[in-house]
Amino acid sequence: MLQGYRVLDFTHFVAGPTCTRIVAEMGAEVIKIERAPSGDRVRGLGLVKGGQSTYYVQHNHSKRSLGLDLQKPRARELLLKMIPNVDVVVENFAPGVIGELGFGYQALRAINPRIVMCSVSAVGQTGPLSYKPGYDYIGQAYAGVTDLIGEPDRPPASMTIAIGDVSTGVAAAMAVGFALLNRERTGEGTYIDASLLDTYFHMHELSVPVISLRPGRWVPKRSGSMHQTSAPQGVFKANGGFIYLAVLPNEWPRLLRAMHKTELGEDPRFNTDRVRLKNNQALREIIESWLQSFPSLEAALKALDEERVPCAPVLTVAESMNLAHIRERGTVRKISDPTLGEFEIPGMPVKFSSWPGRADLSASLLGADNEAVLKETLGLGDAEIAALYADGILIQDAALQPRSVAAE
Repeated sequence: MLQGYRVLDFTHFVAGPTCTRIVAEMGAEVIKIERAPSGDRVRGLGLVKGGQSTYYVQHNHSKRSLGLDLQKPRARELLLKMIPNVDVVVENFAPGVIGELGFGYQALRAINPRIVMCSVSAVGQTGPLSYKPGYDYIGQAYAGVTDLIGEPDRPPASMTIAIGDVSTGVAAAMAVGFALLNRERTGEGTYIDASLLDTYFHMHELSVPVISLRPGRWVPKRSGSMHQTSAPQGVFKANGGFIYLAVLPNEWPRLLRAMHKTELGEDPRFNTDRVRLKNNQALREIIESWLQSFPSLEAALKALDEERVPCAPVLTVAESMNLAHIRERGTVRKISDPTLGEFEIPGMPVKFSSWPGRADLSASLLGADNEAVLKETLGLGDAEIAALYADGILIQDAALQPRSVAAE
């Protein structure tokens, strides 16, 4: 879908690379700029073998790697010469750093007015906190999200998955697509400011307007494994595991039918969502007693499914990976790396009827595409490229032997 578009990728870790990985999967040519001395720092995370890591492959497959020492003026000069032939630039340095390197939006726009640039950061490029560097959990804490996670009588907890990073990357990829569409209509490029803080704050379900209308009168609180504003909703213990129930008011009669306890619908403790929430613990005990009366978790889920009660088993990551539904939809997929071998990574979060998705997923070693990128984008010859290696401007994984005219 994005074939013919070229992206310069100055990203690292997860949020920025998620954005560029998505546009790469959509067909864009993504040239990942990796800085001396060792490229993206995630190359040392996950399972590592022969200069390749599972962490790097998951977030950077489908991209080309151009290794440069950006402290050298010649390296920056090469990149600036590419800008007329580039459609999109994505970076996630701390605010201000990309400008110090000479690649700020105004500088790039002066070279290519059609350029689309996206900056991804923890809290944004503007505002009193814009000076702060940070990661997923920093944006989460500032957004009032961390305070809502955990048990009510314990300190706030944090999630062990990169919800903010990945969601910000997806939002940034969406914005890049919108900006390219706008450019096709108007001929003008644009600058995109994407932040983890903004993405996390955007995730609040209902708290923001209620707090705004009732300041100090309504305070969302940590509710552990149960939902704070609706009942019954949360994690319930069953025979052989746990089940998540999400029973909204209109679905309450379905649960009563599944339980064969329609009389609870007239019980003054449970006859409205508001009173069910006040008597959540008593309701939880009734539901868990019913769930544990089944011989297995599967039997309880079957009874719930028969009445179309929204429910799911609480699966481990390994169990989720092996779920037939997930495998059939390509939500988990295999990748074959010449160094690491065959392993699985997450699939794309959306499916397209006219875009079957890429099957040839692979990730480059550091600097593996140096020669090809410089020849295709700038028309450099072998002698010029050999000189760039000799001057330490180009960097490359030790497993790769840079070619030189002298050697040939």
